[in-house]
Amino acid sequence: MSDRRVCVAFGTRPEAYKMGPVVLALREQPGIEPVLLVTGQHREQLLDSLALFDLVPDADLAVMTERQSLPELLARIVPAAARELKRMEADYVLVHGDTLTTFAVALAAFYERIPVAHVEAGLRSFDLAQPFPEEANRRLTDVLTDLDLPPTPWAMENLLREGRPRETMFVTGNTVVDAVEFARARSKAPAWLPSGPLVTLTMHRRENLPVMRELAVALARVARRFDTFSFVYPMHLNPAVREAVEPELAGIPNVLLCEPLGYLEMLGLLNASELIVTDSGGIQEEGTALGKPVVVLRNVTERPEGLEAGSLRLAGNDPARVYETVARLLEDGRERAAMRPSHNPYGDGLAGRRIAAAVAWRLGLANRPEEWMPGTPEAAGQA
Repeated sequence: MSDRRVCVAFGTRPEAYKMGPVVLALREQPGIEPVLLVTGQHREQLLDSLALFDLVPDADLAVMTERQSLPELLARIVPAAARELKRMEADYVLVHGDTLTTFAVALAAFYERIPVAHVEAGLRSFDLAQPFPEEANRRLTDVLTDLDLPPTPWAMENLLREGRPRETMFVTGNTVVDAVEFARARSKAPAWLPSGPLVTLTMHRRENLPVMRELAVALARVARRFDTFSFVYPMHLNPAVREAVEPELAGIPNVLLCEPLGYLEMLGLLNASELIVTDSGGIQEEGTALGKPVVVLRNVTERPEGLEAGSLRLAGNDPARVYETVARLLEDGRERAAMRPSHNPYGDGLAGRRIAAAVAWRLGLANRPEEWMPGTPEAAGQA
């Protein structure tokens, strides 16, 4: 019997480095041949993450055009992905997280009657507007799946409340921890960073765009007040983000605006930082994995495990509250130190292996694998 073809599909840089460990684990799984389908949502940044894991796409849909709308992008991905899945003769499809690629490829596979597994299933903010459109993308994906792979028990409980079957669900831990462990030793902060304490800033969320200029004003106030810190902001490629933040932050001596960093450099920057201020989902997990305090510029988070562990501080997107939250943490080193988690609530670095084993089980190639549960002896030993 020939190997079963498992198509791993993704489109953005975060998806690539989170799925890299899964592809490597699938390559070690007997009876499985992984193939890669990328949509190219983050064209400039995607290749960097692929190179980290020595991955080369088997198909590239190249769907991005400048400033295209979400409906236009969805309309391009679905038929293109359906054609490629048929051409690849895919037996199974893996999608990740909550991007438009996630939902679009899952929908294409469903229409082609190819079973889909969802890595990082079950994350919920319980607000369709925050984050937008990611909350809808992941909810819609989770009704199409043959196998749900929630990263944590909290995510599993969300799926169970929605009526998803427990027998086709596996708690795996989050592959972001695998990626951080894989890359940590190779990561290196950019050589041009100034000496002294650093703060990493990132903002790019669509729901923050209406107040992004005001948020930038608040962060500029923080930077001027705490001039012994250097604030490093790798700017998102979205022109709307740049138009909002550059006028307010450019020209402040201790604020460094730069182009997006490669994954290894970004990881090095995060690891060198005293504080991380972000509206990113993945950076919430990466900061926690690196033991760094993270201020979250969102009103809700679909990653509450970090709030419970104390590594995340939810500041919302009200500029006054953001200013107060960041200023308080920069003023008080003991409060920052108290946010360093004693354990990682997101995983133990073995999620990729568990996902590959679960897919093999679902394809009838292996026995049902063991799940990850925080607090078990295995998890405690790996954290």
